[in-house]
Amino acid sequence: MKISSVIFLLAVSFTAANAQTSGFYSFVVTDIDGNEFPLSKLKGKKVMVVNTASKCGFTPQYEDLEALYEKYKDKNFVIIGFPANNFMGQEPGTNQEIKEFCTTRFNVTFPMMAKISVKGKDMHPLYQWLTQKSKNGVMDSDVKWNFQKYLIDENGNLVDMIPPKDKPNTDKVIKWIEGK
Repeated sequence: MKISSVIFLLAVSFTAANAQTSGFYSFVVTDIDGNEFPLSKLKGKKVMVVNTASKCGFTPQYEDLEALYEKYKDKNFVIIGFPANNFMGQEPGTNQEIKEFCTTRFNVTFPMMAKISVKGKDMHPLYQWLTQKSKNGVMDSDVKWNFQKYLIDENGNLVDMIPPKDKPNTDKVIKWIEGK
């Protein structure tokens, strides 16, 4: 009986250790220009991860995202946008077209990544981590629509999910960024 308890505890410890090593900072994504972007370079910063689209009713949130980024980028906060075409074909463009749209229409300066899938069989591994408690250790969630936001703390831990309809500059988000 004692040996089985020890084996069980070792298995649980191993599982917990594996969850830690495959955390947020272990991912390397591709930026919108095709360059590798290791998320480990964001260590020590609060991060908002948001799936974006150019032809969505929530697309004006780009303006709020950029304003939030400009206000807090020098205070260890960063936003990373992931264009995705998972919802009614609302992000049909190429990475270059998306970059041009974001830059000319909304003056986006926060880091934009290459287009990915945020749900379904081809869901990007980062979004598997963001949406599965078994991987992130915090919560399960489904990406409901474009502009769903995930908050990651300075240690790479998932903190919360902000629904698409909620603007990125809600009191809840500001308090989190400011540590209140």
